[in-house]
Amino acid sequence: MPITADQISDMLSALVRGMTGLRHDGRFNEPNLDGTPGDYVSFDSWEWPQGVGLYGLTRLWRHTGDSAHLKILEDWYDRRIEAGLPKMNVNTTAPMLALSEIWRHKRQLRYEAVLRDWAERVVSDMPRTPEGGFQHDVSDKINDNELWDDTLFMVALFLASYGQASGERRFVDEAERQFLVHARYLADPKSGLWYHGWTFAGRHNFARALWGRGNAWITVGILELIELCDLSPSVEAYLLGVLETQIEALLKFQTASGAWTTLVDDPSSYEEISATAGFGFGLMKAARKGLGPKGCEAAGLRALEAVMANISDDGVVSNVSYGTRMGHDLQFYRDIPVQPTGYGQALAILCLAEGLHHSNERMKKAC
Repeated sequence: MPITADQISDMLSALVRGMTGLRHDGRFNEPNLDGTPGDYVSFDSWEWPQGVGLYGLTRLWRHTGDSAHLKILEDWYDRRIEAGLPKMNVNTTAPMLALSEIWRHKRQLRYEAVLRDWAERVVSDMPRTPEGGFQHDVSDKINDNELWDDTLFMVALFLASYGQASGERRFVDEAERQFLVHARYLADPKSGLWYHGWTFAGRHNFARALWGRGNAWITVGILELIELCDLSPSVEAYLLGVLETQIEALLKFQTASGAWTTLVDDPSSYEEISATAGFGFGLMKAARKGLGPKGCEAAGLRALEAVMANISDDGVVSNVSYGTRMGHDLQFYRDIPVQPTGYGQALAILCLAEGLHHSNERMKKAC
């Protein structure tokens, strides 16, 4: 029996409660380079998991128009901005994406200077690799001459959003450049999937890991990039080709449960729900937009079921792998622990919100 819109709506409400209620339980001690504690779990912290979570909530707000969601978002940003923002790096840029999208639609004066300052510093000050890619430096580590697929979601989408919203094309152009440079070094032409990272120091893809969530950042990222800004026609055509090739590969590796494993091409690795949510969102959205190969919609709906089966009564998504550094062998990825996180909640929110689109369309056709 198909999942109903009411079931999805109820679970979306639970997901928001679960995300805003997340608190660090002390299991992961990851101090930042400046000596401050790193909190990659609690909702009220400015880091990349929270940034992804805020974007998921922003997309839900835009979909439902629920003013309560907007209040959660504005209150969060007002608290964090008043407390003082952290040093800029790839991961601390992630919360700027949701802020840009809120400002695009509401034009709150208090956010304008923050967004402009951060965007300017990203393009002028963020360390770069050869060929101009953003070096994947994070709060607790400098990754010299390294490209990671995470960077596109954490930084390039913000530049695309802010560039479009502000009318400054140079930021959109920079976002396009980042997608092209990263695709050159991370997209595997043989499988169609993406590697986690690339180093210019040794000119290799580390463990050559076809990591699940990293691939999900690409599936979600390309579709969101196209929606966030007006891309150059040639760049859009190129990225859509990359996306369709990736989706064809993903369809081959979906498990019987509807999920994907944390190493996409390794069935011995555990099923991982944040990646599954990202893929489910991407496949359903691609089908809705008339993109992707045959089978997108059915696979996306199976992924939606798998994600919903991993959401507890209190709205917390289980079987989400913790933040994943660059692995130098494949066993590293198989051993990453699972932990409820903001990005797990957010990717599930995106997946269920897209599932709500599908359910509503199905109901319209039935009438």
